[in-house]
Amino acid sequence: MLSYIKRKLSESDSSTANNTVFGGALTRKIQQMALSNEAIPVGEDALLQDLGYQNADDLKETIYDILRSIRDPEKPNTLEDLNVIYEDGIFILPPTKANVSVVRIEFNPTVPHCSLATLIGLCIRIKLERSLPHNIKIDIYIKKGAHTTENEINKQVNDKERIAAAMENPNLRELVENCIKDED
Repeated sequence: MLSYIKRKLSESDSSTANNTVFGGALTRKIQQMALSNEAIPVGEDALLQDLGYQNADDLKETIYDILRSIRDPEKPNTLEDLNVIYEDGIFILPPTKANVSVVRIEFNPTVPHCSLATLIGLCIRIKLERSLPHNIKIDIYIKKGAHTTENEINKQVNDKERIAAAMENPNLRELVENCIKDED
């Protein structure tokens, strides 16, 4: 297929190729990629490139870089330092039917009865929502078997109304802001 595109493009100028060979659907970017032997992105990769990422790994690394600096609510460490957040816990899933990228974040509380696991999940969500400049569906879950009330917490940190209500509470909002603020 790529050789066919190259041959057709070399037979005519770009405007003719746009209008006759492909009915106007081949953009200049794709033409350049075809002529330079680059892979033409399709599906999920094309969607991620439209959002400014090279591929799923690029988005995963960006998300990890955003999350790694969140501070633990009780300790002077980051979630990365405590292995609550880890790169292997970030999954880029296939987009929704509405073509929205989906990211699943898995975190591991330090103890199975951690009383601040919901707050940590809230911090993860708020930090990502503020840091990512585009619409990405974010699913946040506690690592399977890592907490005694993981199902309830998973439900809370993925419920828009509960998130909004939590952020209206001034004390809780202050805790979240302190955990997610970037250190100078």
